[in-house]
Amino acid sequence: MSLLTLQDVSKRFGEVPAVDGVSFSVDRGQVVGFLGPNGAGKSTTMRMITQYYEPDRGEILFDGVPLAAVGRAAKRRIGYLPENNPLYGDMLVAEYLDFVASLRDLFGTARRSAQDDAVSATGIETVYYRPIGELSKGYKQRVGLAQAILHRPDLLVLDEPTEGLDPNQRIEIRHLISHLGRDRTVMLSTHVLPEVATTCSRLLIIHRGKIAADGPVDQLVAQAEGLVQISVEVQGAGAEEAFRGLPGVRRVEPRGARDGRLQFVLSADATRDLRPEIFRLAKERGWVLYELHQAAGSVEDLFRHLTAEAPIGETQA
Repeated sequence: MSLLTLQDVSKRFGEVPAVDGVSFSVDRGQVVGFLGPNGAGKSTTMRMITQYYEPDRGEILFDGVPLAAVGRAAKRRIGYLPENNPLYGDMLVAEYLDFVASLRDLFGTARRSAQDDAVSATGIETVYYRPIGELSKGYKQRVGLAQAILHRPDLLVLDEPTEGLDPNQRIEIRHLISHLGRDRTVMLSTHVLPEVATTCSRLLIIHRGKIAADGPVDQLVAQAEGLVQISVEVQGAGAEEAFRGLPGVRRVEPRGARDGRLQFVLSADATRDLRPEIFRLAKERGWVLYELHQAAGSVEDLFRHLTAEAPIGETQA
């Protein structure tokens, strides 16, 4: 039985569908990357899992039991770090974790043991007696992670845990999340693709409130490797329309213009080399071809293809 299951879950805010018929399951011990562009429905989905929101339709099961039926009991088994990481800046780290322990009904030796484990796991020993407001953004994120794991949850839900961090801090937090994932199920929301490859075993991509892809990271990487990315810089009329008509082209992305030259990035199937055909088009139409470069596809290409600005279900030309 899966630890977490969403069945046809939807949530609207007024006339806007934030989440639209989402279904997936998360097994014990998985570290799942929940990926999507801003506004795709990631945070709303996580807030329903953590019971900040109730679904308008569908059902969320925790250990096979509807969340609505277990309520507080489920919250005791879920740890949550929201995107805005709400901390009390005037508290010492020690005071804040003691406060969270009280909210989690941890007392006596159980409290001391839980705090010691959380502090050790997140590496905040050196700032334990410092005011939270004086900490760097990286250490604030560590404190947020410490409160999320303090009660030893079965499911850890992290919403954009590296947002706003510098590159070194991002790497530190990624390593920390990987370590935390050894002992519990983790669901990690992000729009930073390298975090998925280094941290997660499985990837969910959401776009416009719907699941666009779901599978092991290596499987989706293999799918992405079936794509190529072709960079073209050309001077001439009708280029974009002509590129869209080439066989195997999934997407044409204009990248701007300079000095009358038009720049495009084409995502295409790797089974056919389109460069000779692009060169032929340029010759036939009298274009000036300044750049023609092909690179192997990547998860970034797959993500861009799946979240292209087209109606759900419509194939990109």
